[in-house]
Amino acid sequence: MATLIYEHDKAFALESGSSLDSLTIAYDTYGTLNAAADNVVWVCHALTANSDVADWWPHTVEEGRFLDPARHFIICANILGSHYGTTGPLHVNPATGEPYYGDFPEFTIRDMVEAHRLLASALGIKHIEVLIGSSVGGFQAVEWAVTEPDFISKLVLIATAAKASPWTIAIDQTQRMAIEADKTFGEPHEEAGMAGMAAARAIGLLTYRGSEGYNITQRDADDRLRPAARHRASTYQAYQGEKLCRRYNAYSYYAILNAFDTHDAGRGRGGLEKALARIKAKTLTVGITTDMIFTPAEMRELCSMIPGAEYRQIESSFGHDGFLVEHERLNDILNPFINGNNE
Repeated sequence: MATLIYEHDKAFALESGSSLDSLTIAYDTYGTLNAAADNVVWVCHALTANSDVADWWPHTVEEGRFLDPARHFIICANILGSHYGTTGPLHVNPATGEPYYGDFPEFTIRDMVEAHRLLASALGIKHIEVLIGSSVGGFQAVEWAVTEPDFISKLVLIATAAKASPWTIAIDQTQRMAIEADKTFGEPHEEAGMAGMAAARAIGLLTYRGSEGYNITQRDADDRLRPAARHRASTYQAYQGEKLCRRYNAYSYYAILNAFDTHDAGRGRGGLEKALARIKAKTLTVGITTDMIFTPAEMRELCSMIPGAEYRQIESSFGHDGFLVEHERLNDILNPFINGNNE
């Protein structure tokens, strides 16, 4: 199914006080909106994903799964600043006639959600039955559920938080430092900063998987002497950095890392507890045993601040990336919650 485009030809105000003269939003849909318009499932995607959920979240958008296109009208919108169609650093700045690159205005998680809300309104969606977000997608889902409590019936938060922690900000800053160390970053072309982004991605992957996941999957096949760069773990890091460079750009990556760190659902709302108390959706929070970014303890704390929320946990050796890898275990938890059965 082809990605769809919504064009908003009016100014889009940003939380920073800046604005975009217009806004393009890329989005994908699966299934059909029913007559009552009460079967909308909205998925908020993570850091470098796109709006095609079936592409980046394997074995989820399938009949009988928690994202069942036979039951639901599933929507995912590409986030502000991304490389995959929504307005971002490689789009043309109307003021100059050239791409923004490093001059793209600063934006926040709250701005991402305002763009989602704009799209929902344009599509005539008056209610979301289920809102789902993992990782940075969960940031968006929390923010939306706090902003518009009566709009959402069910909320699913997987491996995420209501506020960026010092630990996650430090991870992002380390990645930004890697990008900034690339002397080409800042140059006005889309290949700028690629070596820095490759290094940043390799740093990020360490936190996504953790030691247990690496020690399972990246052991050398034998005990022969080999150069440092030829260890399986070494080639994996290099490959993952190169892989991201083939599909993304450093300006978007850098900008979204910055937006990640703005996340605070309690900002201007009297703090997190007051903000999360506004959520009316029936909420399921899901932690992953080996997640070092959003630990099970932090997920339980998040759950405790949302009225009536339930906590479930996935046993996984693959850290934060468990939400992508453990699709069977995730389906066992989410399918009954979303579809009200035990399939």
